[in-house]
Amino acid sequence: MISDKYDIEKIAELDNYLNYVPYCVNPQGLYDVNSLYLDESGIYHAETCYDHIVYKHYIDTGKHAYSVLESLARCIHDNAILHAMDEFLTNFNPRSVVGIMGGHGLKRTDKTYKDIVLLSKNLTEKGYLMISGGGPGAMEATHLGAWMAGRDNSDIEYVLHKLSIAPTFNDYDWLESALDIIKDYPQTRYKSLGIPTYLYGHEPSTPFATHIAKFFDNSIREDSILTIAFGGIVYTQGSAGTMQEVFQDAVQNHYLSYGFASPMVFYGSHFWSEEMPVYNLLHKLQENGRYANLLLTLTDSIDEITDVLLKFRASSETLPDE
Repeated sequence: MISDKYDIEKIAELDNYLNYVPYCVNPQGLYDVNSLYLDESGIYHAETCYDHIVYKHYIDTGKHAYSVLESLARCIHDNAILHAMDEFLTNFNPRSVVGIMGGHGLKRTDKTYKDIVLLSKNLTEKGYLMISGGGPGAMEATHLGAWMAGRDNSDIEYVLHKLSIAPTFNDYDWLESALDIIKDYPQTRYKSLGIPTYLYGHEPSTPFATHIAKFFDNSIREDSILTIAFGGIVYTQGSAGTMQEVFQDAVQNHYLSYGFASPMVFYGSHFWSEEMPVYNLLHKLQENGRYANLLLTLTDSIDEITDVLLKFRASSETLPDE
């Protein structure tokens, strides 16, 4: 009886705490630009938008939550986001889900940024769902390309020019310039999925992703990105975070964790063979039998990337096991 009374008291304590947190503990769907950034009037206020308030609470209560109650609240939230993401993904062929990985520091004015936009635009038009870590840089370029699918390349040039006033997420007007593009180029046809985390909440989530699965727990977020990209992953220039994703992906493919291996495409031959010679290492390890089942491509051509992914999707209609 003492234990039962204790449990009831703890449940009541949790219920009270859930009423206190500034985020929706049990969201009924994924986030988007409106729910994260805009008020009921469709206006963005940096200090009072939902995303900023939640991130401030996250920092104040500890990246590793100081209290059990906060930890439980975050777990409930992330579980709801996972279920919402799974439901969203039922609308897509798993082999048509492709991830693009790369650094948050890639500038909007860099050639590689434009290349990613064009690649993502092309793949989206061919029926792919593009996913990324949902932040700035290469991640933002992924979702901008998906957002601009179906439009002329002259529109891409204009949009990149407009965004060049704020090349990095640290620049004034970075978010506002993106919101202007969304307003000037509205669309509801093409979808993309960003998967950011409050662990890196100082990096704003890109508003170009039509659906945003934002997690508190970065480990869930990282695993989700790599797990759902059954159509393959394109690796663009990045640093430590991108390296981590490469080897996590390689492990899944090596063990055929979900029934088959997916393409690992490295865009930028000099970077991936000289500056960060990860491609060389994986290729060598596969040659000597340390790794198996890796579908590796090293290229400087976005057209070749498209061909590789299309051939893989067409190679089998078998879906991964549930």
